[in-house]
Amino acid sequence: MNQFPQKDINIPKGTSAMDADVAIIGGGLAGLCLSIQLVKQGFKIILFEKESYPFHKVCGEYISMESWDFLEGLGVPLHEMDLPVINKLIVTSPDGTELKQDLSSGGFGISRYKIDNILKEIARLQGVQVIENCKAENVIFQKDNFSIITSKGDFNARVCCGSFGKKSNLDVIWKRGFTKPSSGKLDNYVGIKYHIKSEFAVDTIALHNFKNGYCGISKIEEDKYCLCYLTTAANLKENNNSIAEMEKNVLYTNPHLKNIFTTATRLYSTPLSISQISFKQKTQIQDHVLLIGDAAGMITPLCGNGMSMAMHGSKIAATYISGFLKNDFSRKDMEEKYLKNWNRTFFKRLRAGRVIQYFFGKPSTTNLFVKIMKQVPYISTGIIRQTHGKPF
Repeated sequence: MNQFPQKDINIPKGTSAMDADVAIIGGGLAGLCLSIQLVKQGFKIILFEKESYPFHKVCGEYISMESWDFLEGLGVPLHEMDLPVINKLIVTSPDGTELKQDLSSGGFGISRYKIDNILKEIARLQGVQVIENCKAENVIFQKDNFSIITSKGDFNARVCCGSFGKKSNLDVIWKRGFTKPSSGKLDNYVGIKYHIKSEFAVDTIALHNFKNGYCGISKIEEDKYCLCYLTTAANLKENNNSIAEMEKNVLYTNPHLKNIFTTATRLYSTPLSISQISFKQKTQIQDHVLLIGDAAGMITPLCGNGMSMAMHGSKIAATYISGFLKNDFSRKDMEEKYLKNWNRTFFKRLRAGRVIQYFFGKPSTTNLFVKIMKQVPYISTGIIRQTHGKPF
């Protein structure tokens, strides 16, 4: 049952007047949080989402505590939702070596199916025009305004933001660097996600490594767990492009994963998947479009907290968009200030993620690295410090 009343939205088609102060392409965490912050300041906001809420996404579904107060400030009643608090970490190597570590800052579990839908309902209640089942096909900047060409008509706005995730058709149109074919170690990953029932510890998140990949498991709402893994497209190809075959031949070599996959109850038989994931460095502004969330930069799940980064990025963007719309500074100033603040906040975090990614993948290297971390605790403590930011 929905927690918030929804308004019926009459979708204009082929309009010519200024439809919004800000158009947001993509209704994930970053886009929805941005829309709520801006509409509360009195701006007219329109948001395009190609799917229909609620829907699942490939995601680890663990949010660090740095985001708790921010989400509650937007109107998400986290304190009433009885969500699992996660304050312990387990990391295993492909040979089964196990490292246990406390998460001092910790986090909580909630599915994207649930949190995105709650944020969508809050956005609509506040007055955001949320248009679902609507794909943005192109964005044109001219005469200091944007035209957004979508599957449901053309729209115009003073500011345009892209929060469309890991990769979209717009990335290809813009010929962004990470969309070009590459055989690098930061390219061409696939992500697979299940929701399961399990006897795994409620207060723990585990990252189980295997050849060219790793799999996370943690509790979300109700009696469900998120089981999500990342691996190379090559791993899948070597197993006849069969997810089930790859899991048995590759993931099961880690005894912890074999136990999870063979004892857990899967809540949907067909896993959710996404391909062509890249962790290469990205730009945060493209043709005057401000990019947030994974569209601006994606940290490796092994050592990152992309959900909190997406929400924090939305707060940074909201500050400078608001200043521009209030004529406190120019578009150029808005873009420069956003870029500077975004990099100051996330650049080191993303760089650390790319570096750490290189230590994992090859079984022998991963086995050694986990054993070293187990013997020298300050290494793992330092890595954890890189993955969890401060409240914003």
